[in-house]
Amino acid sequence: MRILLIEDDTVLGAAVRDQLAADGHSVDWVTRLDAADDAVKATSYDLILLDLMLPDGRGIGLLKSLRTRGDVTPVIILTALDQVSDRIEGLNAGADDYLVKPFDLSELSARIGSVARRYSGNPNPIITHGPLEIDLAARSVRRDGKPVQLTAREWALLEAFLARPGQLLSKAQLEEKLYAFDAEVESNTIEVHVSRLRKKLGNAVIETERGMGYRLARP
Repeated sequence: MRILLIEDDTVLGAAVRDQLAADGHSVDWVTRLDAADDAVKATSYDLILLDLMLPDGRGIGLLKSLRTRGDVTPVIILTALDQVSDRIEGLNAGADDYLVKPFDLSELSARIGSVARRYSGNPNPIITHGPLEIDLAARSVRRDGKPVQLTAREWALLEAFLARPGQLLSKAQLEEKLYAFDAEVESNTIEVHVSRLRKKLGNAVIETERGMGYRLARP
């Protein structure tokens, strides 16, 4: 997924960014609300991680602004504010989840997965696709009952296809899901990852629409 991290604590921000990258997500990290607003206007994100106390204001204002203009991007609040009233305010403003600092990075990964599954319309973490059994929570795949080892990038690519079954995704769209703003992307990177996924999951799993992009085939 393409995730926007809005966090001004550099130590925590770096730890969260590294955790998400290890999970296979692409992360854009900003430390101010004005930069966050510019980012959401320029890029389509799958999820936003939002700190409430930032150098140029409160994150709750950005959240309310997003919802007012019809932006339904999932938002998880990350904050040191632990009063029940703060949680209620965040959830009423349109947040999908609320995590109080300090938190375990593994719990953050689990909550991100849970929110993503709800938005994809399939809260069940187990997906069966032909000979594949995919556990979204455990981030594992079995093909004909045998475990398949995927790299973080391969998993992120598969996750992008699973979120939009049957929908054609362009090379540019897939690059957005896998890489942050400042990442250097080779021209054939997506082709390489798709080729590796086909070798591991089966050639028929991903279809190519020449010159247009790729889609998850019907099981």
